[in-house]
Parts: sequence; structure tokens; C-alpha cells
Amino acid sequence: MKIAAIDIGSNAARLQISSVLHDGGYTSFKKVEYVRFPLRLGHDVFNFGNITPESEARTVKLMQCYKLLLELHEVEGYMACATSAMRESANGQDIVERIAASTGIQIHIIDGTREAQLINNVVVQALEDGQYLHIDVGGGSTELNIYFNRQKIATKSFKIGSVRLLEGKESKGAWGKMEQWIEDNVDSLEPIVAVGTGGNISKLFNLVSKTADNSTSLSELKRMRDYIASFSQEERVNKLRLNADRADVIIPAADIYTSVMKWAGADKILVPDLGLKDGIIQLVYEKLKK
Repeated sequence: MKIAAIDIGSNAARLQISSVLHDGGYTSFKKVEYVRFPLRLGHDVFNFGNITPESEARTVKLMQCYKLLLELHEVEGYMACATSAMRESANGQDIVERIAASTGIQIHIIDGTREAQLINNVVVQALEDGQYLHIDVGGGSTELNIYFNRQKIATKSFKIGSVRLLEGKESKGAWGKMEQWIEDNVDSLEPIVAVGTGGNISKLFNLVSKTADNSTSLSELKRMRDYIASFSQEERVNKLRLNADRADVIIPAADIYTSVMKWAGADKILVPDLGLKDGIIQLVYEKLKK
């Protein structure tokens, strides 16, 4: 059986198709198709308040492509979710309705709490006992979640993300609010480990020195951030071989991860290579089981 997830973010839209594997009583998901396209809806929304006709046309074309892939793979169930750019766009709901009419794909615009919940459902499986701060940086928002002994004890979504920072459109006082929230909710007497999700931390993690447990240090993350920042946009694409839509947002994203880690007193970050698409995949499977 194959199932799928579509994640339409502020920077890019992703399609992941996975096979459902059964080994005894254990179920797992094997990725068989993954497509990412940089729609950059956040550029429109954070600057103009809505999605332009040009961006809508590209989104429709992309959903048509995704629909064909779903059909070719004979996917039995899927779900499409849109996050901060679509939910903040004045014409987001209208666009969702037009996409459903023209492609048959029903996009669910989810809020920050639901977004965090879907990601948390898969991230918690990578945790052990102790205190963890989960940092999920998207194009338009950052979700912070605190876990203690695998139980979520606090969560908050902030209007600050990689594309929003790049455009200079972060919510007023967002940095200070984030720092204060961490001070109010992190137990400073307990050791804490950060957990990073999102496309930018995955790319950063591929470039830094790492340990056997899929982790790296705050100092190593800062070193790589400064190294990438020393190159021009063109050099990041041609010398570091970053995608153009990653080359400009990776520094703002790194600033969020490193700032949050510093405020929380976390010297180590785990990068489990999980995200919203994985949470959607799990939800689709659970619905099909029922």
C-alpha cells in the first residue's frame, strides 16, 4: 500500500509518497517518491498580504503534477496541508477552493498548533527520557515545543521564519517574545537537548561535523552558519551547491536555531530528519486503518 503527504509551506511545496511496510507487529514507512518545488508563497503574503495570480497559477500547475504522480503510484490515501503563508493570505481560502475545483486536491489550511501537533507525533518517537526543546523553523513561523520524559509540557508558535526574516517582515517583538517564552518554560536546573526539524536544519546538518547519534553542537552550527554567510548568494549556489531558494534563507533560519539554543542553554541539537510531511503520512495511515 502507498500513501502520500503534500506540505505547502511559505518557501516550498513538498510531495512525499511512501510505502507502508509491516514487519511482525511493527509498521514503518519507506519513502518511494519525494518532490520539492520552491513556490515562495511567503514572498507574496508577507509583502502584499495575498497570493498573486502568478503564484496561484504556478501552485495550480504544481498540484496538477502532484495529482498525476499520486495516480501513477496508485496511492490509496493522501492529505494536503498548507501552513503560515496560505493561512495568512487574504485570498488563501479562495485559492484553495479553486485548486480543489480544477485538480480535485483538497488542501487543508492548518494553524500553528495543528502543524506543531502533526510534527510532534513523529518527533516524540526519536526522544529518550530527559528535557528536550523541539525547534521547527519554517518559512513563515517557528514552533517551539518542550518535552520532559517524552511528554509535551509546553508549546508555542511564533510569527518568525526564514522567508519572513529574509523579507524583513517578522512579527514585531517576535525575538523578545520567543526569548521570554523560553525563559518562562525551560527548566534551567535540568539538562536540555535541542531537536531541530525543517529543511534548513537538515541542510546545515549535512554540512557540519556530526556524531553517531545524529547530533551536532551549537558551536559547530554557528561555525557553519558563519562559513556560509562569508559567501555571496551566487557563490553559495555555485561553490557550495545550495539550491537558489535555500541559499538565501539558510542564514536567517540558522540565526533562529542558534538563538533559541543559546537562550535555552542547549549545547547539543539532534536532527532526526522528520517534518510535517512525516506527520501527515502517519495521520493518513491511521485514518486508513480505521
